[in-house]
Amino acid sequence: MGNTETKKVSRKEKVGKVVSNKMNKTIVVEVSRRHAHPQFKKVVITKKKFYAHDEKEVAQMGDTVCIEETRPLSKLKRWNLVRVVKHDEI
Repeated sequence: MGNTETKKVSRKEKVGKVVSNKMNKTIVVEVSRRHAHPQFKKVVITKKKFYAHDEKEVAQMGDTVCIEETRPLSKLKRWNLVRVVKHDEI
């Protein structure tokens, strides 16, 4: 019990595309996942949107970003922006 070491919390990370940055310090990231359909075995793409906290507002629409799971920050926000993987060149 007298162990003073702290455990490193492994948090989930996801990579997706920014679909909205209209809110203050919040981005919406769409993560797509390819998997086989359980009955028909066809490869299907499932998309899900996550609200993420962007403190410095660096992410722009179309950027590919990495987000990390965090404590609840608001009603919908449970993710935090880690880094911008690729900026979208227009």
